[in-house]
Amino acid sequence: MGNYSDAIVAAQKVAVAQPRNVEAKLEIARAHIGRGQGFYAIEPAREAQAMAPRDWRIPSLLGVAYEQAQRPDEALAAHRLAVSLAPDNPSAISNLALYYAAHGDRAQAETMLRQAAAKPDAPITVRQNLALVLGLQGRLAEAERIARQDLPPETVDNNMAWLRGATSAPAGAGRSWEGVRAAQ
Repeated sequence: MGNYSDAIVAAQKVAVAQPRNVEAKLEIARAHIGRGQGFYAIEPAREAQAMAPRDWRIPSLLGVAYEQAQRPDEALAAHRLAVSLAPDNPSAISNLALYYAAHGDRAQAETMLRQAAAKPDAPITVRQNLALVLGLQGRLAEAERIARQDLPPETVDNNMAWLRGATSAPAGAGRSWEGVRAAQ
């Protein structure tokens, strides 16, 4: 619910009492990522990975942590590992696709997001990530159609207004992923 500091404290208490509790380590990592401090998520996520090396969620989370820590090569390797562990998992595919989108390969991102969104167990976030990538490519009508499948009208209207602004801004002002990150 956005209270990341309290989540970290609670999860750390569990981790002290149960040092091999993978879920506690993951919660610590998620909370650090949630507050935008991925660097601090790396160690608890690595500890969790050592305990559960076949759990795709851990390298996927590590990929996001590495991205926030500005370690793109490690982020890509982690996202690829997650997909290799769960090749049909829409969330793992989506996270790798967002990595590609953030690094300028929107075509690859779109292909992967379409693949992930077509899966019957795809969560809403996968479709919304697809809508974002389409919108940032200027394909606003398709982005809006996808967004309206899952979100209330006022949320879609706000998202589309932001996308229109991002795609109509002068070059370098909102079109780059750095611009997207700055706007968030």
